[in-house]
Amino acid sequence: MRILLVEDEKYMAEAVADVLEAHHYTVDLAFDGEYGLDCALSGIYDIIMLDIMLPKADGLTVLKKLRAGGVKIPVILLTARDKMSDKVSGLDSGADDYLAKPFHTEELLARIRALGRRMPELNNSGIVTLGDLSFNPAALTLFRDNTEVKLTLKEAQLLELLSKRSGMVFSSEIIIEKLWGYESETEDRHVVNQVFLLRKKLEQISSAVTVHTVRGAGYLLEISGGTNEDIQ
Repeated sequence: MRILLVEDEKYMAEAVADVLEAHHYTVDLAFDGEYGLDCALSGIYDIIMLDIMLPKADGLTVLKKLRAGGVKIPVILLTARDKMSDKVSGLDSGADDYLAKPFHTEELLARIRALGRRMPELNNSGIVTLGDLSFNPAALTLFRDNTEVKLTLKEAQLLELLSKRSGMVFSSEIIIEKLWGYESETEDRHVVNQVFLLRKKLEQISSAVTVHTVRGAGYLLEISGGTNEDIQ
């Protein structure tokens, strides 16, 4: 499960991230509302933890823009405020849960588990359905009918990223940041290579799911199949 934590108190954010990563969650950090919104709109996260008091854009503003943009990712609001009016305002803005700081680690983990159980895209075995495919991110496998193909870790991460919001274009820069890291020296050619390899795996099992190239913009996952005219 991939979690976005938007929190301007860096020491606290890093401490929470350490705890979550120790429990096998993948965590990305954003320290202001504008960057947090950009990250959240990428559609690659399973849960967003969002502080209300943030520089550049406050948490409620970020949340309202996410919901207005059709982003349905579960959001846990984090705040030092514990007034009932603040909770009501947060929930009315589209939050799925509300946690007042300071909070106990076990309570946070329990709330994340509870939200995770509500996620519709996974069944009990962790299998993701993508058109005519079944994708197991943990086992790095793709299935179509009775045919199975193994993915490399990067191929699986790329497919998982693209499948979070099928039809959305992901630039090479976003793909590099999410797969290799913000400070990585990875180049566009590495993204091109991973896309090529993933396409080969999809072709290997004759799937209608395709990775399209939107020239000058990036890549998107077409789950319903379609024409190949944009594919490089």
